[in-house]
Amino acid sequence: MTGEVLKKFKRQISQWSMTPSDGGKFEVSVNGTLIYSKLETGRFPTNDEIIRLIEEHLANASIA
Repeated sequence: MTGEVLKKFKRQISQWSMTPSDGGKFEVSVNGTLIYSKLETGRFPTNDEIIRLIEEHLANASIA
């Protein structure tokens, strides 16, 4: 997932992080904003879902 995302958004993302843990936590943040949390959804995201969430986040960030 990471390679695909970085290749697609390398010019738009200054910071990308995924936080896995033994306690069921899996979070994805873009430029300091949490865009996905497994603790909130109860499931792992698909690659396509993460890409869509990043696109939405970047589109909203450019509007603000």
